[in-house]
Parts: sequence; structure tokens; C-alpha cells
Amino acid sequence: MLMNTRRFAFLLVFLAFCTGGEMTAFAETNDTPAAGSDNEGFVPLFNGKDLTGWTSKIRGQELGKDPKNTFRVKDGVMQVRYDNYDAFDKQFGHIFYESEFSHYILRLEYRFLGDKQIDGHPGAWAYMNSGVMIHGQDPETMKLNQDFPVSIEVQLLGQRQDGPDRTTANICTPGTRYVKNGKLIKAHCKKSNSKTFRGEQWVKLEIEVHGSKKIIHRINGEVVFQYEKPQLDDGTLLEAGTLSLQSESHACDFRNIEIKEIKR
Repeated sequence: MLMNTRRFAFLLVFLAFCTGGEMTAFAETNDTPAAGSDNEGFVPLFNGKDLTGWTSKIRGQELGKDPKNTFRVKDGVMQVRYDNYDAFDKQFGHIFYESEFSHYILRLEYRFLGDKQIDGHPGAWAYMNSGVMIHGQDPETMKLNQDFPVSIEVQLLGQRQDGPDRTTANICTPGTRYVKNGKLIKAHCKKSNSKTFRGEQWVKLEIEVHGSKKIIHRINGEVVFQYEKPQLDDGTLLEAGTLSLQSESHACDFRNIEIKEIKR
């Protein structure tokens, strides 16, 4: 009887260990659960008043020069606008935050405005198209006429009310690549499994980054894409980098841009 009791006690301990082991494994791979409604530890990157801490890089312009006022702030929103442009003409733009990050959760809200691109846009692919560039290069090293920073792009897409389904929080890879399900992915863009978001609605994006190990994209709290080993085209793993937001020929807004650095 004593032996059976011991075996039963051992079984309870073993089951508890297994359950705890699963939780530990999650902590080791994710470092933190989805942020969800948990606001603890998040700090704003955008003050809602001006572009303090952010620097623009427009194709064909020196770093910090945005003569057409592409990036601006109004009513607590960072706006991307083209009312001062005659035509887009490949003037791709990015606005960089002043610090680099490695292990973190970045969250923000975005929306697209209107159903038309500016004249001279690069193509239908850029319709309701923007992005958040992570693990990016230092903008000081970008060439004058460079379209995009070397980075991992979390591609943001919208859609008109009568358009076909179109996913968001996809991945594109200017000068980079990554591993998914054990396979090195060299394709420039891959779709997520998100829903389609139409019109001018605000969408919540969350990007969870664990250095060069794992990256997770979430939309409105749901995981829509994840992958491992972000790297340069030459195979160099990306452990950290810049953050930037994109201007790509369609008016859009960003707000509530916050970050939470997480345990390595």
C-alpha cells in the first residue's frame, strides 16, 4: 500500500512537472505572452504632439529632409500625406525612431484613408499599402536614392469595400530573408493568415521580436504570422535594428505607437 501511495505521489509530481515544463518551454521560446490588454511595461514612442524622436528619409532627399511634409502630426495621429506632391514618382519614404531595439513587443494602430493613390504611384500593389520596418539598417547608411532600408517589413494592407480579400501583417524582405518551419524563405513577400480589413477602420498591430530567434505578427490580438532566424541575404542573423514606418503612395495614419522591451 505504501508503494502505491508513493507511486501516486510521484505521478502527481510528474504531471505537475510536465505542465510546468510546457509553461517553461513557452517562456523560453516566447519570453512573454501576447500583450493583449496588458499595458504594464509599455512606453510611448510617439508623443502625439510632434515628431520628436523620429527622423524621415525620403528617396532622393538627405536624411531628415521632408520638404513636402509627408510625415506630420495632427490630433494625436502621425499622418502620411501627399497633398504637397505633384506625383509620387518613386519618392518612397520612411520615418525612423531614434533608438534600435532587439527583444521587444511593438504595438500600434493604423488605418488607410480614401480609395485612391496619388498620381505617379508605383503600381496597384501599393494601393492601401504601408509597412513597419523592423531589424532595419541605420538610416545614416542609406543611399540617397535607396527605395527601402534593408530590413524585415511587416507589410500593412487595406482594401476597398468591394475589393477581393487581402491579408495584412504580411512579410516582405528588402535585403533580408528568414526561416519558417525549418525552411529558408527567399521569396520577397509572403501572406499572413489575417482577415481582410476594409475602408478606413483602425487596425491594431502587434509585433513580438526575440532578437534573431523568433518574430510573431498579431492583428487585433490574433497571431497571423510567425517565423525564425531573420537574416541578411548573406546569412548574417539580425539580432537588432531600427524601427521605421513607411510612406508608399497611399495616405494612412498611425497612432498609439508603444514598445515594451522584454527579457532575453
